Amino acid sequence: MAKLVLSMNGVVQGEYELNQERLTIGRKPDNDIPIDNLAVSGKHALVITILDDSFLEDLGSTNGSYVNGKLVKKHALKDGDVIAIGKHELKYVNEHATADDDDFEKTMIIKPGSASAAVAAAQAAEKAVESAAPAAAAPPPGGGMPLGRLTVLNGPIAGKELELTKALITLGKPGTQVAVISRRPQGYFLTHIEGNSFPLVNSAEIGAKAYQLKDSDLIELAGIKMEFSSA
Repeated sequence: MAKLVLSMNGVVQGEYELNQERLTIGRKPDNDIPIDNLAVSGKHALVITILDDSFLEDLGSTNGSYVNGKLVKKHALKDGDVIAIGKHELKYVNEHATADDDDFEKTMIIKPGSASAAVAAAQAAEKAVESAAPAAAAPPPGGGMPLGRLTVLNGPIAGKELELTKALITLGKPGTQVAVISRRPQGYFLTHIEGNSFPLVNSAEIGAKAYQLKDSDLIELAGIKMEFSSA
Protein backbone atom coordinates (compact mmCIF):
# COMPACT_ATOMS: atom_id res chain seq x y z
CA MET A 1 0.00 0.00 0.00
CA ALA A 2 1.17 3.53 -0.77
CA LYS A 3 2.37 5.66 2.13
CA LEU A 4 3.81 9.04 3.06
CA VAL A 5 6.91 9.19 5.26
CA LEU A 6 7.10 12.39 7.31
CA SER A 7 10.52 13.72 8.26
CA MET A 8 12.32 16.89 9.30
CA ASN A 9 16.05 17.43 8.82
CA GLY A 10 16.39 13.78 7.84
CA VAL A 11 14.74 12.46 11.02
CA VAL A 12 11.64 10.35 10.35
CA GLN A 13 8.67 11.46 12.44
CA GLY A 14 6.01 9.12 11.19
CA GLU A 15 4.60 6.97 8.38
CA TYR A 16 1.06 7.29 7.06
CA GLU A 17 -0.61 4.67 4.88
CA LEU A 18 -2.83 6.07 2.15
CA ASN A 19 -5.74 3.79 3.01
CA GLN A 20 -8.49 6.38 2.55
CA GLU A 21 -9.57 8.44 -0.43
CA ARG A 22 -9.06 11.89 1.11
CA LEU A 23 -6.26 12.72 3.54
CA THR A 24 -5.56 16.24 4.82
CA ILE A 25 -2.24 17.72 5.87
CA GLY A 26 -2.00 20.79 8.09
CA ARG A 27 -1.18 22.46 11.38
CA LYS A 28 -4.57 21.85 13.02
CA PRO A 29 -4.74 18.65 15.10
CA ASP A 30 -7.84 17.40 13.28
CA ASN A 31 -5.83 16.79 10.08
CA ASP A 32 -5.02 13.22 9.07
CA ILE A 33 -1.35 14.25 9.04
CA PRO A 34 -0.94 17.03 11.64
CA ILE A 35 2.28 19.05 11.42
CA ASP A 36 2.72 21.41 14.37
CA ASN A 37 4.76 24.15 12.75
CA LEU A 38 3.92 27.82 12.14
CA ALA A 39 5.10 27.54 8.52
CA VAL A 40 2.25 25.09 7.90
CA SER A 41 -1.29 26.36 7.30
CA GLY A 42 -4.22 25.03 9.33
CA LYS A 43 -5.49 23.10 6.31
CA HIS A 44 -2.43 23.07 4.06
CA ALA A 45 -2.84 20.32 1.48
CA LEU A 46 -4.99 17.39 0.45
CA VAL A 47 -3.98 13.98 -0.86
CA ILE A 48 -6.60 12.12 -2.88
CA THR A 49 -6.00 8.41 -3.48
CA ILE A 50 -7.93 6.52 -6.14
CA LEU A 51 -7.02 2.94 -7.02
CA ASP A 52 -3.20 2.81 -7.15
CA ASP A 53 -2.66 6.54 -7.63
CA SER A 54 -2.52 9.58 -5.37
CA PHE A 55 -2.86 13.27 -6.17
CA LEU A 56 -1.63 16.23 -4.11
CA GLU A 57 -3.60 19.47 -4.04
CA ASP A 58 -2.52 22.62 -2.19
CA LEU A 59 -5.48 24.10 -0.30
CA GLY A 60 -4.49 27.73 -0.77
CA SER A 61 -1.80 27.57 1.91
CA THR A 62 0.19 30.65 2.89
CA ASN A 63 3.63 29.21 2.12
CA GLY A 64 2.71 26.80 -0.65
CA SER A 65 3.38 23.12 -1.30
CA TYR A 66 6.46 21.92 -3.15
CA VAL A 67 7.17 18.62 -4.90
CA ASN A 68 10.82 17.88 -5.66
CA GLY A 69 11.60 21.57 -5.15
CA LYS A 70 8.86 22.87 -7.47
CA LEU A 71 5.90 24.90 -6.26
CA VAL A 72 2.69 23.08 -7.21
CA LYS A 73 -1.04 23.63 -6.97
CA LYS A 74 -1.86 20.08 -8.08
CA HIS A 75 0.43 17.14 -8.75
CA ALA A 76 0.02 13.48 -9.63
CA LEU A 77 2.41 11.79 -7.23
CA LYS A 78 5.06 9.38 -8.45
CA ASP A 79 7.07 6.90 -6.41
CA GLY A 80 9.89 8.73 -4.64
CA ASP A 81 8.39 12.22 -4.91
CA VAL A 82 9.28 14.46 -1.97
CA ILE A 83 6.63 16.91 -0.80
CA ALA A 84 7.96 19.91 1.12
CA ILE A 85 5.54 21.65 3.47
CA GLY A 86 7.20 24.29 5.61
CA LYS A 87 10.35 22.70 7.05
CA HIS A 88 8.93 19.20 6.85
CA GLU A 89 9.14 16.65 4.05
CA LEU A 90 6.78 13.87 3.06
CA LYS A 91 8.20 11.15 0.82
CA TYR A 92 5.67 9.34 -1.34
CA VAL A 93 6.32 5.61 -1.52
CA ASN A 94 4.30 3.65 -4.10
CA GLU A 95 5.93 1.48 -6.73
CA HIS A 96 2.53 0.89 -8.37
CA ALA A 97 1.77 4.55 -9.15
CA THR A 98 0.77 5.04 -12.80
CA ALA A 99 -0.94 8.45 -13.10
CA ASP A 100 0.70 11.59 -14.44
CA ASP A 101 -0.16 15.28 -14.35
CA ASP A 102 -1.88 15.09 -17.73
CA ASP A 103 -4.37 12.62 -16.25
CA PHE A 104 -5.08 14.96 -13.35
CA GLU A 105 -5.42 18.17 -15.32
CA LYS A 106 -7.16 16.91 -18.47
CA THR A 107 -10.89 17.61 -18.66
CA MET A 108 -13.39 15.82 -20.85
CA ILE A 109 -16.32 18.17 -20.32
CA ILE A 110 -16.05 21.97 -20.19
CA LYS A 111 -18.84 24.21 -18.93
CA PRO A 112 -20.75 25.69 -21.89
CA GLY A 113 -20.64 29.41 -22.45
CA SER A 114 -18.90 31.20 -25.26
CA ALA A 115 -18.34 29.80 -28.73
CA SER A 116 -14.70 29.15 -27.87
CA ALA A 117 -15.80 27.15 -24.84
CA ALA A 118 -18.07 25.07 -27.07
CA VAL A 119 -15.22 24.32 -29.45
CA ALA A 120 -12.90 23.47 -26.57
CA ALA A 121 -15.53 21.17 -25.08
CA ALA A 122 -16.00 19.31 -28.34
CA GLN A 123 -12.24 18.95 -28.83
CA ALA A 124 -11.77 17.75 -25.25
CA ALA A 125 -14.49 15.14 -25.68
CA GLU A 126 -12.99 13.88 -28.93
CA LYS A 127 -9.56 13.55 -27.32
CA ALA A 128 -11.09 11.71 -24.38
CA VAL A 129 -12.72 9.18 -26.69
CA GLU A 130 -9.53 8.75 -28.71
CA SER A 131 -7.39 8.31 -25.59
CA ALA A 132 -9.73 5.57 -24.38
CA ALA A 133 -8.87 3.29 -27.31
CA PRO A 134 -9.33 -0.46 -26.67
CA ALA A 135 -5.61 -1.10 -27.00
CA ALA A 136 -4.93 0.99 -23.90
CA ALA A 137 -7.96 -0.14 -21.96
CA ALA A 138 -7.89 -2.41 -18.96
CA PRO A 139 -10.17 -5.45 -18.84
CA PRO A 140 -13.80 -4.60 -18.02
CA PRO A 141 -14.60 -4.43 -14.27
CA GLY A 142 -15.61 -7.74 -12.80
CA GLY A 143 -14.21 -9.66 -15.77
CA GLY A 144 -17.39 -9.64 -17.88
CA MET A 145 -19.14 -6.46 -16.75
CA PRO A 146 -20.18 -4.20 -19.65
CA LEU A 147 -18.31 -0.94 -20.04
CA GLY A 148 -20.02 2.11 -18.63
CA ARG A 149 -20.74 5.20 -20.68
CA LEU A 150 -21.83 8.80 -20.19
CA THR A 151 -24.32 10.58 -22.40
CA VAL A 152 -24.11 14.38 -22.31
CA LEU A 153 -27.59 15.87 -21.93
CA ASN A 154 -27.01 19.61 -22.37
CA GLY A 155 -24.57 22.19 -23.68
CA PRO A 156 -22.69 22.34 -26.98
CA ILE A 157 -21.95 18.61 -27.09
CA ALA A 158 -25.39 17.37 -26.00
CA GLY A 159 -25.95 13.83 -27.24
CA LYS A 160 -22.25 12.97 -27.14
CA GLU A 161 -21.52 9.54 -25.71
CA LEU A 162 -18.27 8.84 -23.84
CA GLU A 163 -17.24 5.25 -23.21
CA LEU A 164 -15.58 4.82 -19.81
CA THR A 165 -12.77 2.47 -20.79
CA LYS A 166 -9.95 3.97 -18.72
CA ALA A 167 -9.30 3.15 -15.07
CA LEU A 168 -9.37 6.83 -14.12
CA ILE A 169 -11.23 9.53 -16.06
CA THR A 170 -11.32 13.21 -15.10
CA LEU A 171 -14.47 15.27 -15.62
CA GLY A 172 -15.23 18.94 -15.07
CA LYS A 173 -13.62 22.33 -15.39
CA PRO A 174 -10.39 23.13 -13.49
CA GLY A 175 -10.91 26.01 -11.07
CA THR A 176 -14.66 25.43 -11.00
CA GLN A 177 -15.48 21.80 -10.28
CA VAL A 178 -13.58 18.60 -11.02
CA ALA A 179 -14.39 14.97 -10.26
CA VAL A 180 -13.09 11.59 -11.37
CA ILE A 181 -14.77 8.36 -12.34
CA SER A 182 -12.73 5.31 -11.38
CA ARG A 183 -13.23 1.73 -12.48
CA ARG A 184 -13.03 -0.88 -9.74
CA PRO A 185 -13.94 -4.56 -9.59
CA GLN A 186 -17.25 -3.54 -7.97
CA GLY A 187 -18.15 -1.05 -10.72
CA TYR A 188 -17.78 2.67 -11.41
CA PHE A 189 -17.31 5.28 -8.69
CA LEU A 190 -17.60 9.09 -8.84
CA THR A 191 -15.32 11.06 -6.49
CA HIS A 192 -15.16 14.82 -5.89
CA ILE A 193 -11.71 16.34 -6.50
CA GLU A 194 -11.98 20.12 -6.72
CA GLY A 195 -14.56 22.86 -6.21
CA ASN A 196 -16.60 24.44 -3.43
CA SER A 197 -19.61 22.22 -4.09
CA PHE A 198 -19.93 18.49 -4.64
CA PRO A 199 -21.21 16.93 -7.87
CA LEU A 200 -24.90 16.09 -7.97
CA VAL A 201 -26.29 12.64 -8.70
CA ASN A 202 -30.06 12.52 -9.13
CA SER A 203 -30.18 16.11 -7.79
CA ALA A 204 -28.40 15.21 -4.50
CA GLU A 205 -24.79 16.03 -3.54
CA ILE A 206 -22.56 12.95 -3.37
CA GLY A 207 -20.43 14.31 -0.50
CA ALA A 208 -16.72 13.71 0.07
CA LYS A 209 -16.79 9.92 -0.27
CA ALA A 210 -16.81 7.95 -3.49
CA TYR A 211 -20.28 7.33 -4.88
CA GLN A 212 -20.97 4.08 -6.72
CA LEU A 213 -22.79 4.88 -9.94
CA LYS A 214 -25.91 2.98 -10.91
CA ASP A 215 -27.53 2.57 -14.29
CA SER A 216 -29.49 5.68 -15.38
CA ASP A 217 -27.96 7.91 -12.69
CA LEU A 218 -28.12 11.59 -13.68
CA ILE A 219 -24.87 13.45 -12.94
CA GLU A 220 -24.51 17.23 -12.82
CA LEU A 221 -20.96 18.58 -12.79
CA ALA A 222 -19.59 22.03 -13.69
CA GLY A 223 -22.88 22.95 -15.35
CA ILE A 224 -23.04 19.83 -17.50
CA LYS A 225 -25.69 17.15 -17.09
CA MET A 226 -24.86 13.57 -17.99
CA GLU A 227 -26.56 10.20 -17.76
CA PHE A 228 -24.57 7.14 -16.70
CA SER A 229 -25.39 3.77 -18.19
CA SER A 230 -23.75 0.39 -17.73
CA ALA A 231 -25.65 -1.63 -20.32
